Amino acid sequence: MSNVISKKNATHYSWGSKCDGWHLAKTPNLSVIQERVPQGSGEAKHYHSVAEQFFFILEGEAVMDINEQTFTLTAGEGIHIAPGSPHMLCNMQEQDLVFLVVSTPPSHGDKVVL
Repeated sequence: MSNVISKKNATHYSWGSKCDGWHLAKTPNLSVIQERVPQGSGEAKHYHSVAEQFFFILEGEAVMDINEQTFTLTAGEGIHIAPGSPHMLCNMQEQDLVFLVVSTPPSHGDKVVL
C-alpha cells in the first residue's frame, strides 16, 4: 500500500549532537532518510559491511571523508558510497545541512565505527 510521506508523518529519531533523521521509506531492502545536521555536527567515521549508500544534498554544504579522500557537496549534488568504504559526514557551515541518504539494504545495524 502506498502513502504520501513527509517529515510531518515520518518516524523521527535523533542522533549525534542535535542531529535529526526522518524515515521516509523503511523496508527490509531499502531505507530512505531525510537528515538534518546543525553547524559543527557530524557523524563518527564508520563503514557498512553490506549496505551501499547514496547521499544527496538538499540544503547546505556537506564535507564527506570517504576512503581518506575529502569531498565537498552542495545542494543538488550527491555521492555513492560502496559497502566497506570508511566514511564520515560533517557540517562546517553556519546553516543546517539537510540531505537524503538512501541505503540498500538498510544500514542500521550494519554500522562499524572506526
